[in-house]
Amino acid sequence: MTIALAASPAFDASIPTSNGYEPITAPALKAAMRNFSGGVSVITAGIGDDRTGATVTSATALSVDPPTMIVNINRTSSTWPIIQRYRHFCVNVLSREHQRVAERFSGLDGAKGSARYEGADWVRLASGASALSGALAAIDCEVDEIIERHSHAIILGRVVAISAGSGEPIVYHNGRYGGLDL
Repeated sequence: MTIALAASPAFDASIPTSNGYEPITAPALKAAMRNFSGGVSVITAGIGDDRTGATVTSATALSVDPPTMIVNINRTSSTWPIIQRYRHFCVNVLSREHQRVAERFSGLDGAKGSARYEGADWVRLASGASALSGALAAIDCEVDEIIERHSHAIILGRVVAISAGSGEPIVYHNGRYGGLDL
C-alpha cells in the first residue's frame, strides 16, 4: 500500500445528534483516529528475558531543549509494567523494511515478551533498552515522569543517546502499513 499525500474530502457532519455530532464512544473515537497516518515506532523496554515492547504511532519529541520524548502506552499492555520496573525505553523509528518487526511487536503473530525480538538484530543501549539495528533512528530514554490518565500512561523520557540511520519510513493508516510517495 502506498499512501499518497492529497487533499482530503470535507468533514461530513451530516448525521445529526443532540450536539450535532456522532455519539462519543470508544469505537467512534477509534474509527476517527484510524484516519490519521502516522510514523511507526517500536518501543522497547526491559533486559534479557524480561524484555518486551510495543508497536506505536504515538511516539514524538516533546522538547529538544532539554531533549525529551513522549510516548503513550496502554496500561493493559505487557510493555507498561516493564517500563515502570526498568524506568527506561527506546523509541525505534522503523523503515519500510521493518514491517515484519512492526507486526511482531504489535502482537499480530501472538509473540509475547522477549520472543518479539526474534528475527531481528538488537543492540543493548546505555539505559538497558534495546535498539533495532538498521532502524531509521533509535532514541534511548530514561523515564523522567509518568502521568497515568484513563486507559493510558503518558511517559516522558529524558533522551540519553541517539542513533540515526537512513531509509524510507513506514507509516500506518486505517489498520494497514505502507509507505509514502513524495
